[in-house]
Amino acid sequence: MRVLITEPLDPRAAERLLASGHEPVERLGLQGRELIAGLEGCAALIVRGATKVTDEVIAGLTTVRVICRAGTGLDNIATAAAEARGIAVLNTPAANSIAVAELVFGLLLALERHLVDATASLRAGRWEKQRYQGRELMGRSLGLVGFGRIAREVAVRARAFGMSVSASDPPLPAWPAGFEWVASTSLERVLEDSDVVSVHVPLANETRGLIGARELALMKPHALLVNVARGGVVDEAALHQALTTGMLRGAALDVFASEPPGNHPLLECANVIATPHLGASTEEAQERAGVEAAERVIEALAAIRPAH
Repeated sequence: MRVLITEPLDPRAAERLLASGHEPVERLGLQGRELIAGLEGCAALIVRGATKVTDEVIAGLTTVRVICRAGTGLDNIATAAAEARGIAVLNTPAANSIAVAELVFGLLLALERHLVDATASLRAGRWEKQRYQGRELMGRSLGLVGFGRIAREVAVRARAFGMSVSASDPPLPAWPAGFEWVASTSLERVLEDSDVVSVHVPLANETRGLIGARELALMKPHALLVNVARGGVVDEAALHQALTTGMLRGAALDVFASEPPGNHPLLECANVIATPHLGASTEEAQERAGVEAAERVIEALAAIRPAH
């Protein structure tokens, strides 16, 4: 069966599809009507985050049976419309966990130790040790909004830094075994009690704007907010207000509601460090995501293949 790939994947993904007898077709950047046309005759589609599989795209499909996102979230896929048409929607939730968790601490250390500004200063010929005195993570409290795979990896690393950890995840059916040392609490307590709040929930109707003006007002004035999940989960205008009025000491962002964000007010804040959605951008995560997406598509196609 033909499998359309519309975004760059590790070459091992196509190799895995070929080895299973499928035909990978790479056509990068397709959107809208071009995407519908490109999917004619294809049984499956593999995307990352840039391809928008909208309601209109779903309505135009005739042969596609499987759509897989090589990554975690599914906010770029009209899942309800796909499922209504009998199209399986899959993702690779474990592939990026380590990369994203490590980025949380890369951002935190960069923010607390002024690494970006200090590097720029030194390259400009200055030696400003006193100006860039930072803060340690040891002994501080980390609050996690959401406690899925990525948040649990963050918790493990926070423990190694000597931080105490709490988490809020009301939809979680049962607290995961082995994480009894992470305090289960409410979103309000996470916000009120934590020195660092890190967001780890998917973008959905119920989480859009989850961290808004009211929630930011609950946080300590010296606290930091980290968002490596989805930009729309945090009200960016409210965050800008909190950062510029002293309600919040700083923020580390890898995601924005609209990407790329362009000339965004948050990027002008000296107490913000930001990256261009690099959470999954490691060689290892890219390989895992591509290969796992290929394997999930192969399994799904095998399940729907008519018996001979």
